[in-house]
Order: sequence, then structure tokens, then C-alpha cells
Amino acid sequence: MAEKDTIAIQLVREALLQSCAPGAATDEALSKVGIDPALLTADEGRVPASQYARLWRLLARRGDDEFFGMDPRPLKSGSLAFLCRSAMAQPTLAALDTGLTFLSLMLEKLPAQLVHQQSLAEIVLLEDDAEPRRAFTYFTYWMIVHGVACWLAGRRIPILAIELRCAEPDFTDDYRVMFSENLRFERPRTRIIFSADCLDLPVKRSAEELKRFLAQAPANILVKYRDPDSLASRIKHDLRQVPAEHWPETEALAQQLCMSASTLRRRLAEEGQTYQGLKDSVRKELAITWLAEPSISFVEIAARLGFADASSFYKAFRKWSGSNPGHYRTLILNEVV
Repeated sequence: MAEKDTIAIQLVREALLQSCAPGAATDEALSKVGIDPALLTADEGRVPASQYARLWRLLARRGDDEFFGMDPRPLKSGSLAFLCRSAMAQPTLAALDTGLTFLSLMLEKLPAQLVHQQSLAEIVLLEDDAEPRRAFTYFTYWMIVHGVACWLAGRRIPILAIELRCAEPDFTDDYRVMFSENLRFERPRTRIIFSADCLDLPVKRSAEELKRFLAQAPANILVKYRDPDSLASRIKHDLRQVPAEHWPETEALAQQLCMSASTLRRRLAEEGQTYQGLKDSVRKELAITWLAEPSISFVEIAARLGFADASSFYKAFRKWSGSNPGHYRTLILNEVV
């Protein structure tokens, strides 16, 4: 993981909250992994993701708990390794069901269930407590489950939406980068939604690959951050500010950025991106946001996104998500626990 990838200091504070005594013990732990304790009071502070990973390992080792002390039962050291080994024994990513069963046995307050809903799948936390957990607890759980799933499949598993029972915390920027722009808070249940097609992806990981993965964990299950200063990020930000019908073509965009079209294509290619891919990504973000609003018709969404008609939008959304927009809207608006 490149050192330019960073974690907000707010997440460092959250990790320390239940797993390390404040004061001298906290200062000693931070210094040991190369984090300046003074950063804890800097709201805009950020630390390299590799240092955050070292802090995770240190706290897990000292507390014999890979879940930062956030459940009455500790997720004992070695749990991540067992989770990976048990899932590797299955032929496809449907192995997530086995992993969730294991985590449900280990953690007292976070039982989980994998649910198929036609072309969509969701992992639902079946909580009994009236009071929701804090956002960091939920996102740490998703970090483990989603990170392991991506490693097993050898590719990123796109997340369509994450819903959480808790109120929105003051800071969500990193969560949106790590998981999805489509985060919804104060919902009746906590769940993550993705295309069911992902469950058919083959699991082909060797014992040697597992050894390397565990040697680098958990740095390699922190979803790789996009550089906020990258050209792709700047273009996506600009696209979100104007209606899709006014998005520039490649030549006009290049002119706005004071470069040639060939230079624009080359620089995006260096970041693993294309302009069309960026436009599709923003369209998908906007579509899943508007589909959660029942008052906005499919025809209106299609028009807002610059499609000629609703049929074209249907085809594009199925390509992006593996699901038709009607099914997605039904699932996301279903409030029955």
C-alpha cells in the first residue's frame, strides 16, 4: 500500500476508544507505531494507512482482540486467519456465508445473515439491542468482511449501498471512499447491498497466497484509497456539480484542463481510468441515490442522467449493478426487518 494512502485521525481516535487506556498508554501505543500523539487533537490530521494498520495489529496483539474491544466477546488473535481458511475451502464467493457464520459465533452482538434477493444480495446484521452501535463498529465489521471477500475473489466487490442503524457521525469522508458514496444512516437495520452475481466468482487462493495475505494484514484489507488530488477525482467532482446533459465531451474537457485530448487520455490511463468510466461511475452514484427517493420516477432519473429514455437507463443500470432499477428500489425501500 502506497504511503500516499492515508487514514483520517478520527479513525485512529475511534480505534483507541475502547482498546487502549487514555493518557500515557495511548501516547506509548501511538509512538510505537510511528504516529505523533499530538495529531489526536488535529481534526484535519491524517496518518499513513500503513501506520494505522500497525496500530491495529498492536492493539489486537495486546488485547488479544482483532475487533478493538467493541464486542463483549473478543475476536481473538487468529480469527482473521481462520476466517480466510474456512472461506478458501469453498469453490465460490458464496463462501461468505461460511465466514459470516464464523463471525456470528465469535461476536455476541453482531450476528449476520447473507440474504439473496433475486439479482441482489445483502449481508444483514441481526441485532437485538435497541440502541445501535457506533458507526466505527459497523464499518470495522464491513472492513473485515468486504476486505476478505475482495481478496478471495482477487478483485474489488462493488458495493451498491450501505445502511446503518446509527446516526450519521461527524466524519464520514473516509467511509465513503473506502466503501460507497451511498451511505444511509438511521435506517431500521444495518446491511450492505451488492450484486448477487459476485457470489458466483471463483475462489482460487493458495496456501502460499494466504501466508502472504496474513503477513500483510490488516493493511491489505483497508480498501485502497483514491488519491483526492488525482485527475480522476477532480473530474468526478466537477461532473457532480453540473447536470449530465452539460457534461463536456473529451475534447472540451481537455481544453478546460489546459491539456490536449491525448494527454488527458494518457493521464487517466496512468490512473487506471477512462473518461467514459468516470461518467458511468458518477451516473451510477446519482442513480442509486435517486432510486432511494420514491417520488422520483424512472423517467425523471433517466432524464437527469442524460439518457434518451427510461429503457436506456434500465439497460445501463443493469450493466452497472447487475440488477434492474425497479428491483433495487423495491429492496432499498423495504422497511420490513
